[in-house]
Amino acid sequence: MKINFLGAAQNVTGSKHLIQTNGYNLLLDCGLYQGKRSESNQQNRTLPFDAKTINAVILSHAHLDHCGTLPILVKNGFEGKIYCTPATAEIAKYILLDSAEIQESDAEYFNKHVIKEVDRIIPIYTKIDVEKTIERFEPVEYFRISNKWTRLNENVRFKLYDAGHILGSSVIFIEITENALTKTLIFTGDLGRESSPILRSPEEVTENTDTILTECTYGNRIHKPVSDATEDFKNVIIEAVKNKSKVIVPAFSLGRTQEIIYLLHKLFDENLAPSLPVYIDSPLAENITEVFSKYTKYFNDEFWKDFGNKGSDPFMIKNLIYVKSVEESKSLNNKEGPFMVISASGMAESGRVLHHLKNNISDYNNVVLITGYQAENTLGRKLQEGVKNVKIYGENYNVAAKIITLNEFSAHADQNGLLEYIKNLSQLKRIFLVHTELPQATIFKAILKKELPEIPVEIPTMGQITEL
Repeated sequence: MKINFLGAAQNVTGSKHLIQTNGYNLLLDCGLYQGKRSESNQQNRTLPFDAKTINAVILSHAHLDHCGTLPILVKNGFEGKIYCTPATAEIAKYILLDSAEIQESDAEYFNKHVIKEVDRIIPIYTKIDVEKTIERFEPVEYFRISNKWTRLNENVRFKLYDAGHILGSSVIFIEITENALTKTLIFTGDLGRESSPILRSPEEVTENTDTILTECTYGNRIHKPVSDATEDFKNVIIEAVKNKSKVIVPAFSLGRTQEIIYLLHKLFDENLAPSLPVYIDSPLAENITEVFSKYTKYFNDEFWKDFGNKGSDPFMIKNLIYVKSVEESKSLNNKEGPFMVISASGMAESGRVLHHLKNNISDYNNVVLITGYQAENTLGRKLQEGVKNVKIYGENYNVAAKIITLNEFSAHADQNGLLEYIKNLSQLKRIFLVHTELPQATIFKAILKKELPEIPVEIPTMGQITEL
């Protein structure tokens, strides 16, 4: 059995890991690379393998950096099934359709402002490509619900555990038989944290595990409690109302937006913060929030205590406005604060949030609130690191707005959460750290070597092939 590390190797985007066994090619995730526009464009258009040779895909969850190049896979000749939870299948449909639409609209906008024909860009895939991809989805329920394995062929089967990261996210447990020997492998996808809003904590794997491919996005960090995020978020709202500020929140339409609405609902209900208009400027977020309401069986005890048992909808609050059209979105540029705009993308790389940033980032009275991990070279990362002049749609803008980061919102396990998850596995023989940048991975590797000195730990490089 071989593992080819073809994405999210010493970076946190473009998740792709290819398992090869007895002539069978199984792809774990097929994610979009996010970063510098020119570099991203090239990496996303060209897959690092022949799509026609891939027999099946198992998708850990529906974030774009894990599912975003599935249409490229299908476009290039993939004819197998894409396995994932029912919630992931529903959400991925909206994520991919939105991605195609954003690419088309961004290309149209960008091309209007370039002089040289050679600088023009084209979408890497279209809505037609996405529709063909959706036909390949094969929903598989969590093992705790179905009590069934999914068999891919006579030598390969898998089951899904709840990763607790976003709705429908999975830890993938794979069992492979080679030469009468059975080998087991875990791919965590993105691992959630304990006691997060809405979703259950990551589910423990009970089987003996030979190898784990684990994310360690925050392998160098210990998160503050979620309660600290609530307090900080409350203070942002209080100050925004006091100063009549506009609060621009680049947020993933999947997961982060729903968590923010959930938290706002609690703050307003308990009179802990003054109410202000909250605009969700993402048609995608509205669609995904509807999916959330269908899968309350995945939610945690806190949800049932706060809302579920009372028959209350946590995603409906006073002064919450879903922005439907581009015209409505543009009208916010002339509206006086205080108000909050929650808009995709989460790393401020594309979509409507770029228009809100370019129109508001140079005003000292405004706030940009960053609530998730920002990959290297993304606009969100530059703002987070204090860059004072940024380029948006090819034009330079002075950064005067207050930039606030609330890492407590992270849906990723921190150093302690990752360590405990790994330590709870039985008979573990090998650890690979993926979906991480090298500094974070190096720190976490040192901790693992101290805590589990008998188990080899590797930080694979892009394109590395390892035999197990």
